[in-house]
This record gives sequence, C-alpha cells and structure tokens, in this order.
Amino acid sequence: MPKNLDQKIEEILTRGTEEIIPSKNGLKDLMKRKKIRLYLGVDPTSPKIHLGHLVPLKKLKHFQELGHEAILLFGTFTAQVGDPSGRDEQRKPLSSEQVKENMKTYKEQVSKFIDLSGIQIKYNADWLQELTFSGLVKIASNFTVSRLLERDMFQRRLKEKKEVWVNEFLYPLMQGYDSVALDVDLEIGAIDQTFNMLVGRKLQRVFNKKEKFVLTTPILLGLDGRKMSKTFGNTVDIVDSSDEIYGKIMSLADNLIINYLELITDFPLEDIRKIKSDLIRKKINPRDVKAMLGREIVNIIHGKKLAASAEKDFDKVFRKKQLPSRIPEVRIEKTDIDILELLVKTKLVSSKSEAKRLIMQKGVKIDGVIQKEWKKIIKIKKGEVVQIGKRKFVKIV
Repeated sequence: MPKNLDQKIEEILTRGTEEIIPSKNGLKDLMKRKKIRLYLGVDPTSPKIHLGHLVPLKKLKHFQELGHEAILLFGTFTAQVGDPSGRDEQRKPLSSEQVKENMKTYKEQVSKFIDLSGIQIKYNADWLQELTFSGLVKIASNFTVSRLLERDMFQRRLKEKKEVWVNEFLYPLMQGYDSVALDVDLEIGAIDQTFNMLVGRKLQRVFNKKEKFVLTTPILLGLDGRKMSKTFGNTVDIVDSSDEIYGKIMSLADNLIINYLELITDFPLEDIRKIKSDLIRKKINPRDVKAMLGREIVNIIHGKKLAASAEKDFDKVFRKKQLPSRIPEVRIEKTDIDILELLVKTKLVSSKSEAKRLIMQKGVKIDGVIQKEWKKIIKIKKGEVVQIGKRKFVKIV
C-alpha cells in the first residue's frame, strides 16, 4: 500500500533518529506547512568516507526525496580547525591544501548513494574565511565560558588535567554560525554533534530571529562493536572494493546485525523485527543474515552485479579455500625484491612498518605459503599471488 505524506514524515522522523530538538511534533507540523530548508555538515578531515557517514547522509536524502530543500555542507574551514567531538586530546589541524586533497573524491563517494543533482553543495570557508575578528566577538558574546565548558569531552579532559585548546573552544561557534549563514530550519547530524548543533540553534534565534530544529542520528559502531575508526581497523570505507565490503560485513559482530539493517538498509521495519525475533529464537543462522546484509550494502555502493560476484568469491575463498575469481594484477619489474618493498609496491600495505607488522603476525602469504621472515628477498615469479589477511589478494604479472 502506498504511503501517504503523514506516514512518510513519521518514518523519516522515527527510523534512524536518536532525538529531535525541541520536539518531533513541532518539526512534523512545520514539514506539513512548508518545504523546509535543512543541512548536513561533513568535515573533510580524511580522504575516505565510511559507512557511518551513510546514516545522516541517508536522512538528508530522504528529506530531499520528500521535496525539501536539502544542503550538503563541506566544512572546508572547520576541517582546518578540528572538531573536538569525542576526542580526548587535540585533533591535529589540517592545512587548506590537505583539506583540498581530502575533498578530491568526496563528491564521487557521496554520489554512490545520493543523487547530488537534487542537493545543494556549500563550503563553509566561503563565509568563515571572511569572518572578521569583530564578527567572531559578536558571535562569542552570546555564550559564557561555563556553558562552553559543559561539553563532556572538555569535562573529561579537565578532570584528567589535560589541556583544552582555544581553537577547540571556538569550534562550536564556527559550526553554529553555519546555521546562520545558511539560514536553515533544520540541521541533521550524528548524536556526538548535539552540542555544536544546539549552539547553531541559539545563534539562528539571535541573528535570524528564527527557530532551528536539530535532528540527531545514532552512531554506527565499527565491525567489532567499538567506535568506527581507522585506528581500530574496523571501518567499512566507501572506496573499498565490493569483495572487501562483503568480507568485512561477514566479519561483523553478531550483536550489531540488527543495528546495521535498521540504519544502513531500507528493508521494511516489520521484516527487520521478524529477523530479530528469529535470531533470538535461533531459527536462523546469523551468518545467513550477514550474507543478506553484505549483499545489500555492496548493492547500495557498487550495484547488484558486483554484490552477487562478491558473495560468490567469498564462498570460494572462505568455504572452498580457493582463490577469488577476480584478483587485481600488479607489474613488478625487478627479479629480486625485498619482501617489505614488494608489499608496498603491490599497494597491499601503505608502509614498510605495516608490512613488517603483518609478517610478524603471520598475516602474509605468497602462493599460499605463510611468510615468516621480514628481511627475506623474494624471487619474482609471474603469476604468483600475494595475500594479506583473508581478503586482500594481488597477482604478479
């Protein structure tokens, strides 16, 4: 049965939503009265977008599909300052050149699951770069030091006698001013951005005499249940190959399956509730549900054809202990090469130190043989397969 407008609004404001400030009913009424103007901000602090970013991006997409004026804001200025959200120490500031480098493929990555032709793209360096010192003082005069120090990570640092830097102190004011510059009715963001978004809510009232709603989304945890972070090696990156994404989802902790189904897929909630019930009663195998989830996530990012191929290759490698049908090829001109250099040249690792660590952990194979010596010289043979872990393969040509 087709959903009416009330049902569509209710689902947008409920599924994948943590909290709506000041009220869900108030935002619902506003959406019925007019097409609202809303935005989601993303700081390009890394060249990769991971699956966790998809949660608020999906929310932006759903508002846009209902005909609302959706804005995707790239924090080209705030990324240089560094958001302290969730940080126990100062984030390393980035140069404008580093931000530009990180930004190179952002649109391409986002466009894998959002039609950017229907979304406005903005950059906050356009107004924050031009903000005068007197303008910053005017913004800051609306807040007390004690209010800004209420942030949980600042409180934690102070208790541990760690520093709180002035640029971190000012960050919420900069993000908050984005709401004024864009003059929005709503801001979307992960729940760890609540403080920053509420600063913007106050500034919107002060400068534009206008209410701004805040909608927070849950944080998608990493594959192992910890915060999704490159440091922990538990991310699913949008730039990952279809085989990597599928394999990573198959390694997902069982207790996170339902969370991923709810936040990443568009499966009907009644179907997800049935799956949850069947998992609890052990009527279905968690592996089978992860296989379905893996297919769907690869489909979202890479399409159905590669999703089917990724599942087939996973079964070949993990069930039948065979090589995958599609292996990237790398040409090595040398006949003899240091094993650490080989792993770097094949781009299976980013550094020789990482290569050494993996060899010492027995995570490197050449033609199925575990490599134990990190000082070893390898005689190159055309057609041999270099393998890192369970999912990364390269053929030498």
